[in-house]
Amino acid sequence: MNELKILALRLHSVAVFRNLLADSVIKALAELLDSTENGNVTEQVDKYGNFVSELYSHTDNLSKYILNIVTDDENVFIKKVAAGQIISDELNECVKEELAVFGELSTLTRSDFRKSVDYHGYLPEWKTEQIDFENEYFKRRDEIGRFGYGIYAKYHMFCIKDGAIIPIKHPDPVTLADLSGYQNERSAVINNTKALLEGKPAANILLSGDAGTGKSSTVKAVANEFRSEGLRIIEVRKEQIVEIPTIIDELSANPLKFILFIDDLSFNQADDNFSTLKAILEGSVAAKSGNVAIYATSNRRHIVRESFKDRDSSDDIHRNDTVQELMSLSERFGLTITFVKPGKECYLDIMKNIAVQHNIEVTEQLCMDAERFALIKGGRSARTAKQFIDSILSQ
Repeated sequence: MNELKILALRLHSVAVFRNLLADSVIKALAELLDSTENGNVTEQVDKYGNFVSELYSHTDNLSKYILNIVTDDENVFIKKVAAGQIISDELNECVKEELAVFGELSTLTRSDFRKSVDYHGYLPEWKTEQIDFENEYFKRRDEIGRFGYGIYAKYHMFCIKDGAIIPIKHPDPVTLADLSGYQNERSAVINNTKALLEGKPAANILLSGDAGTGKSSTVKAVANEFRSEGLRIIEVRKEQIVEIPTIIDELSANPLKFILFIDDLSFNQADDNFSTLKAILEGSVAAKSGNVAIYATSNRRHIVRESFKDRDSSDDIHRNDTVQELMSLSERFGLTITFVKPGKECYLDIMKNIAVQHNIEVTEQLCMDAERFALIKGGRSARTAKQFIDSILSQ
C-alpha cells in the first residue's frame, strides 16, 4: 500500500473534523488519494484535474486553505471549549492526531502524485507552505472569544431566514471613519458596545430621531469596527421579533458578543410584536444573556404610532393608562440616543468631510450648491450630504 493510500485512509478515519470531508476541496482530494492505487491513469488524471479545479476556485495555496477550514470548523471539541466544559484526554488526543493528518495533507505537492500516476504530460500545481497545524489551532482555541467558530468565524453580519441565522456574504462596508458629525451620539454607542465586548453590563439601545441622520449606518459601522474583537451583528426584522428569545437562547453559550439589530422600528397599537419586544426588553428569563444586546433604530421617539383617536377613544375607560402603555416601550431600552437633523453649519461640516474623503475640493461654491441641494431634497441631513457628494461624483 503506497503512502498516499495510507494518508487517504487516515483522512477517512477522522471523527472530530468529520464535517470537513464534505468540503468540496477535501472531498476532491480524498477521491484523488483513493484513486492512486487502482492503476487507471485516465481516472487518476481526471481526479487530479478535478481537485486542482476545486482548489483554484478558492485559492492556489493548499496549506492556507486547509488551515482556514480547520480553524473555522464547528465541531464537538470547539463547542465544548466554548461552553467551558472539561475536555477528556481521549478527545484531546484525537484532535491532535487529526490535526497531524490535515497538516500532512496541506504539504502535498504535484511531485507527490507524479510518483503514483503514470502520466508525464502537464499537471497543474499549487502553492504549499510549512504550517504547524497543532500550534495554530490551539492558538485559535485560546482566542475563541475573538474569532468564534463555524459561520461566526467566517462572517460577522447575519440575518434571519426561515428561523435560521444565515450570513450576509456582502455586508455594508461602512466604517466609523466614513461617518461625519454626531460624534457624541456615536461615542455613546461605541462605549456601550465596548462594555458588551468586555463582559460588562451593556444596555439595549434605541437610536431615535430624524430620518437620514446616520442611525443605521452607525450600528453597521460599529459592527465593522469591532469585528476583530469578537462582535457579530444579526439583523432582525420587525415580524421576526417573536423569534428573539429562541435566537438569544441559541447564542447564549457562544463565546462571541452579539448585537440584535432591529432597523426602522415602529408599531401599530394592535401589533402583537409590541408586547413581545416589551417583554424581551424587560428581561424575561428566556431572553436574558450577557453576550447579547438589542440595538434598534426608529424615526419616532415613542415607537408606537399613536393617533388622536387613541387619546380620545370613549371605548377605553382607562385612556391615560393606554397612552402610557404605548409610550412605555421606548423607556424599556436602557439607553436612548437621539439623532436630530443638523443645522446649516453641521450639515456643511458633514458635507465637507465627505468631500475630502473623495478628494473633492471644498470651495464656497460647493457649499452653496450643497445648500441648494438640501433645499431641493426637503431638508438637511447626513444622508442628504452624502447624496450631494454622490451627485458630483456621478457627473
